[in-house]
Parts: sequence; C-alpha cells; structure tokens
Amino acid sequence: MDQKMKLKWQGRWDQVTGQAKKTWGQLTDDDLKVAEGDFEALAGKIKERTGETAEAIQERFDSVFSDDKDENS
Repeated sequence: MDQKMKLKWQGRWDQVTGQAKKTWGQLTDDDLKVAEGDFEALAGKIKERTGETAEAIQERFDSVFSDDKDENS
C-alpha cells in the first residue's frame, strides 16, 4: 500500500475500525487494539480471522470509502 493510502486510513482510524467490525464480525476489540493505527496490521488480523486475501480486504475497504476517492480525484 502506498504512503498516501496509509495516511488516509490512519487519519480516519475510527471509521476504518468501525467498518471492519461491521464487515468482519469475527474481529475482536483486542484485534483492533493490536492493529491500532496500522492498516496493514488490521488487514493481517482480518486475513487471519477470515482467510480472505489482502487484495480482497483492500478492495472491500476501497469500495466502502469510494466516495472519498471520487472527492479527491
């Protein structure tokens, strides 16, 4: 993931974690604490819990936040 995307996720961490819990109900609060502020760590936890690929996880987040991409284009 490029630096610009990392900063985007870190700046909106509450939204990211809220969406992660909503999308992947298997995540625990402890999983989210471990990943605190680190999107790649969060993606790793999601992958560990669900077996989804990193690419699939990224695509799901991108689709959820696609309105943001349109505004920044």
